Amino acid sequence: MLQQLGQPWGIDFGSWRPKNPNPSRNAPPGPERPRPVPSHAETVPCVRGRARPCQYLSRVANLTGTSDIDQDPARYVQQCSTILREFNHLSQDSGNVSWLVESNGQRLFVKTAGTSGPPAPGAPVPYLDHAGRVRLLRNAIDLARSCDHHALPALLNVIESPSGPALIYEAATGDLVGVRSEERRNPTSPYQRFAHLPAHVLLGLFDTLVDLHVALAAAGWVAGDLYDGCLIVDFQAPALRVIDLDSYRRGATTNEMGRMFGSTRFMAPEEFELGAELDERTTVFTLGRIIWHFATRLTEKRAEFCGPDGAAEAVERACQPSPADRPASVTDFATSWFAAGRD
Repeated sequence: MLQQLGQPWGIDFGSWRPKNPNPSRNAPPGPERPRPVPSHAETVPCVRGRARPCQYLSRVANLTGTSDIDQDPARYVQQCSTILREFNHLSQDSGNVSWLVESNGQRLFVKTAGTSGPPAPGAPVPYLDHAGRVRLLRNAIDLARSCDHHALPALLNVIESPSGPALIYEAATGDLVGVRSEERRNPTSPYQRFAHLPAHVLLGLFDTLVDLHVALAAAGWVAGDLYDGCLIVDFQAPALRVIDLDSYRRGATTNEMGRMFGSTRFMAPEEFELGAELDERTTVFTLGRIIWHFATRLTEKRAEFCGPDGAAEAVERACQPSPADRPASVTDFATSWFAAGRD
């Protein structure tokens, strides 16, 4: 679940480098590694990698009305929906297995932790074991139930099974902004299209992203593994949905991993430092980096920032390497962001 592109944070931080007090647990970022495919999105362009199309006869639609089953979720999903896409080890390496389905005229996204057995022959070994993946899914349930925001696809149901919960979400319409590194130069990719939206549209979508995180912070959540692969954009509307927030943490915590999960392009310095405090200032940094990366039209240059000077200044402050130099909370950052207006 790691990603890297050139300079880790895009802005020149001088001589600052992530500390590495425990090299065995906190290895420096290496080559980009495959990311799980966040696949709530309804339209095909948002799917990265190879997703196996599957067709089954539609049956009694009860994905949103059943609370527990005594069989494997995969079989149950096949029995009560038409599977449009399956996302497994062929398209991502998280160990999760998910489906985009149609049930009773409604498109849904079903996410599970997969099986506890060994990986399929030739499949990558997941970063987390089955129990770890189940923990993250339960964390995602807590987050969805604690925050009601239009940018979050609704969690419609949770089905308990012998292999853990199956999370039933509404399917978000749009294109996944994050693409593989080799696709980022393609001018027709969602990544490039997003970065070159008209300024008022792009900044409006970032308003949604910031507003969502004000709500999440109010519920106690600190961002983790937030990157462009969490963003689904409906270019027609336009509208932004944010998905796959399984790794968010409730309240201030301590970095116990060293190099944490996430994309190097958007991670805060403390997410590389074993023992560092992770709090709302970590969220502020990641929000700032996402906005800066795309609002500068992928150039990382202040002169190319597509918003007013006040907005650029607010984002630059959010991206300071030292947490002490950033806004103290997401609300503080949001206040300066929205106060900048839209020249």
